[in-house]
Amino acid sequence: MPGGINGKQLADEAVKRRPVLKVLFTTGYTANAIVHHGRLDPDVALISKPFTYDSLGRKIRALLDEKRDSARD
Repeated sequence: MPGGINGKQLADEAVKRRPVLKVLFTTGYTANAIVHHGRLDPDVALISKPFTYDSLGRKIRALLDEKRDSARD
C-alpha cells in the first residue's frame, strides 16, 4: 500500500480515529500481520479468500449485529 503501511496498520489508525468502526480483513494468505501461529489477534474479524457473496454478507451482518449488541451494553 502507499506510504509503506500494511492493512493492519491502516485499520489500527482508522479505529483510533473512529473507535466504533468495525474492520473486516480479507486475505488469501495464511501467514500475515493478523494471524499468529494459527490464531487471530484479539478483536480481529477475518474472512479468507475465496469466499462467496453469501458468506461475505453473513460475516458483515454478524459484525454489524455485534456492533449493535455492544451499543446496548
